Amino acid sequence: MTATDLNTLLQQQKEHLDVLLSLLRQEISAISNRQPDELEAVGSTKVACLEALQQLDQQIATHPQLSEARQTNTFKEAVSAMDQVLSECKQQNEVNRLALEQSQLNLQYFKNELLQLHGKSGLTYDRKGKPAVEHKGTGFKA
Repeated sequence: MTATDLNTLLQQQKEHLDVLLSLLRQEISAISNRQPDELEAVGSTKVACLEALQQLDQQIATHPQLSEARQTNTFKEAVSAMDQVLSECKQQNEVNRLALEQSQLNLQYFKNELLQLHGKSGLTYDRKGKPAVEHKGTGFKA
């Protein structure tokens, strides 16, 4: 490999990080619009992107010109640009996590409300402290 190959690897790494950021933005859209199919598709694409990033990391780490390239301004600028995008990815991922948690809490709230409406007199709690409706029979024994 030559130094240009290292620059190519760095450029690919930057492109993958840009794709990851775009996927994270699509993910928040799918979460907020409650589109589970789109969320699953984005999730699998995100996993593939993360695997590609990991492979590129390994290639860069084992590149024979890496120690020399670390001294150049071009390398430092490329790493700085990637750090910026990675920071944005981390922030977006945290926003996505919080939105997903809030969505799950809302679903749990609605589930509890439906359980209460369905069987006010039979509403109990399971072993984990979650609300559940006790289904009582008609009282007939066979």
